[in-house]
Amino acid sequence: MNLSDLRNLDLQDAAYWPVPVKAAAILLVFALTVAAGWYFDWSNQAATLERTVAKEAELKQSFELRQRRAANLEAYEQQLADMEASFGAMLRQLPSQADVPKLLVDISQTGLASGLEFELFQPAPEVKREFYAELPVKIRVRGNYHQFARFISAVANLPRIVTLHDIAIERASRAEGLVMELTAKTYWYLEEDAGVTK
Repeated sequence: MNLSDLRNLDLQDAAYWPVPVKAAAILLVFALTVAAGWYFDWSNQAATLERTVAKEAELKQSFELRQRRAANLEAYEQQLADMEASFGAMLRQLPSQADVPKLLVDISQTGLASGLEFELFQPAPEVKREFYAELPVKIRVRGNYHQFARFISAVANLPRIVTLHDIAIERASRAEGLVMELTAKTYWYLEEDAGVTK
């Protein structure tokens, strides 16, 4: 069989083609069918399989995370209960707005009891936060280091929360001793209907 025999093949009469030509034609049709199947169907299935395998890994990781959480659910619930109790205890340490004047008197009396001489005790406007309000008080006192330490310790031991900020100590003069300036902040809990602004 030569090249001229291949040119004379009749496509309408494939039954009489030589066996090697029939085998080559069958292989060609099979290859084209496989290629068309791959292009039109199997490649989409392969992409779907890849996405499914990736999704399976993601779901497995999510499942493992949720399983660990479920296994520790009692510990999480206990931790939440402890946090709520702690939060409640902290809220009880916040004065109500009605208690603030008494607390300011307590702070000034603590300073006097520590032997300090007040030069300034000036409450500033209140600052509202998310669920609480704070009242800063500018304080300037005259005394010595030991008196300052007693005052700060006594303020820290007050039954309500008072924080001290921006503490600065400087010498006024040799005869007059030291001057300490600071800002004391006291806090109170805002009720839900108090119209909180941030």
